Amino acid sequence: MDSKIQQLTDAIYNEGVQKARDEAEVILKEAQKKATQIEEEARMNAATMMADTRKKAQEFRNHVDSEIKLTINQAVSALKQEISSLITLKVLQPAVKELFSDKEYLKTLISGIVKGWMQKESVDLNLILPEGDKVKMSEFFANSLASELNKGLEVTFSGDVLSGFKIGPADGSYQISFTDEDFMNFLKAYLRPKTNQLLFGESK
Repeated sequence: MDSKIQQLTDAIYNEGVQKARDEAEVILKEAQKKATQIEEEARMNAATMMADTRKKAQEFRNHVDSEIKLTINQAVSALKQEISSLITLKVLQPAVKELFSDKEYLKTLISGIVKGWMQKESVDLNLILPEGDKVKMSEFFANSLASELNKGLEVTFSGDVLSGFKIGPADGSYQISFTDEDFMNFLKAYLRPKTNQLLFGESK
């Protein structure tokens, strides 16, 4: 009797142990399978992240390269313009300064503009000259433009005008400036393209 009970106990124990072993093996295999899946997913995610990082790094590098090239091109263009402007100014400045220091030339220019304007337009004119030219130019206006002075030409002298002159309707609606700086700016617009062509082989 005791022997049968012992055998039954042993059988139940062995069956339980075997079942536990089988379940443990199934659980272990399932865990290994899930671990393999997780590892594979992690590897794929890492590969995707690396590819995305490389792509973004390349895009950033391309953007930086593009910005650097643009900045360099702009700097070179600005430097060329500066060189061109300096050379053009060196060529123009002495000639224009000399021209505007020639009072006889200015008298002829002013006389032609005033007479031509007043023949075509029946408006009073205001002529503004440098304060420093007041003594030299007053006699000229009294002798050469007396008729125009009687017809509505007003001549004033201003410390704000350093060279040349300004002229416009007496109502102040607009003014046309004929200073050495105006002439240089006007001439530079025409000479700069030629200067660029001579210096850098550019047509503009």
